[in-house]
Amino acid sequence: MNTTTLPRAALAESPVIITVAPNGAYKKAADHPAVPMTPEALALEARACLEAGAGMMHMHVRKPDGSHLLDAHAYREALAAVDRAVGRELLVQVTSEAAGVYKAAEQIALVRELQPEAVSMGLREIAVPDIPETELAAFFAWVAERRILAQIILYDEGDVQRWQSLRARGLVPPGAWSVLFVLGRYSVGQTSSAYDLLPFLAAYDHTLPWAICAFGAEENACVTTAAAFGGHMRVGFENNLKLRDGSIAAGNAALVRQAAEGARALGRPLATAEDARRIYGAIG
Repeated sequence: MNTTTLPRAALAESPVIITVAPNGAYKKAADHPAVPMTPEALALEARACLEAGAGMMHMHVRKPDGSHLLDAHAYREALAAVDRAVGRELLVQVTSEAAGVYKAAEQIALVRELQPEAVSMGLREIAVPDIPETELAAFFAWVAERRILAQIILYDEGDVQRWQSLRARGLVPPGAWSVLFVLGRYSVGQTSSAYDLLPFLAAYDHTLPWAICAFGAEENACVTTAAAFGGHMRVGFENNLKLRDGSIAAGNAALVRQAAEGARALGRPLATAEDARRIYGAIG
C-alpha cells in the first residue's frame, strides 16, 4: 500500500465534489412529496441538482411499493433515465446498501452483475464473517481491475482503522478507491455535528479522497467544515430534509445550492462530473 499522504492542495486549486443523495432506502412521499421514487423522478432531480451545483448523484432504486431494492435491471432503467436527462454531466454512483434486507453475498453479486461506473459499499456490510477474507479480497481485486469508482462507507474511527488495516495487509489492491465518513450515525437522535468529523480526521491516513454525509439541520455546517479540510460533500433527502435555518427544503436542489454556497465561501471551485471522475478515479 502506498502510505504517502495525498498532497494538500490550496483550496482554490481543489474542486469540491457535491454529491446529491436524493432518496436513500427509507424516505417516502409521506416524509416529503419531492422524494424521487421512480426513474423518471430521479431524472428530473438529476437535472435540477446538476443546475444547483452537484457533480455527482448517489442513487437508490425502489420496488413499486416504495421499499428498498437491489436489482441490476431496476438500476439499469434508472441509470438510463438519468442519462437521458443529463448524459455524463453527472457521475452516478449506485448504492449496495443492505438496509436490513440484503446479505453481503447478495450485495456483492449485485455489484458483479451491474458493473457500475461508481458504487458505494458499507465496510460493515460486506466485510462480515459470512464472507471469507479470501473471497472478500477476490471481490476487491475484481472491483479494482475494472476501475469501478468504489467508495467505502465508514461509520467511526474503528471502521477507518479496519479499512486501513485491510489495505496494509494487501487485501485491497490499488484501485479507484475513496471513503465516506458518516457523521453522527449513532448520536442521540441521529443528529450530526461538525465536531463528529474530528475523530475521523485523527484516525485517517489521508491516502485516499474522502467525503462526508451528515444527519439533520446541521448537515450544511458539517459538509462545509469537511470542505474546509479538503474533503468532499454529500447532501440530500437520504439523510436530511432541512435547510440550515431549520425549515424544510423544497427539494434536493435547495440542499445542493446551500452546499455550493459554502464551497464558494471557502474559495473552492465546484467539481464537474469529469473532475469527480478524475478525483475518485485516481489510483490509491
